[in-house]
Amino acid sequence: MRHRAKHRQLSRTAEHRRALLANLATSLFRHEKVVTTVAKAKELRPLAEKLITLARRGDLHARRLVERRIRDKAVSTRLFKELGPRFAARPGGYTRIVRLGHRVGDGADAARLELLAE
Repeated sequence: MRHRAKHRQLSRTAEHRRALLANLATSLFRHEKVVTTVAKAKELRPLAEKLITLARRGDLHARRLVERRIRDKAVSTRLFKELGPRFAARPGGYTRIVRLGHRVGDGADAARLELLAE
């Protein structure tokens, strides 16, 4: 039963799921887009938007909260130096999910999660 279960399980343990989302978020902030399944993109979107909101704040506590998830120092620096100021005037909705159809290898629904231009 799924009583009070808020997130998708993604057929992984909690630790594996947390690591997967952290790695996807790192790739998203490094390349500004990532191609994955629709379910993973829908799970990644709220995490990525919260991290960008923290980067907009820009203080030391926000940096430490971001670096709990984003372990790559260069990516977290880029998040605070480039992406935070880029979305400073935007009240939310920093990402877009574009559905790409079915993946060739296994037929899974593929999607591209990308950061918006401004």
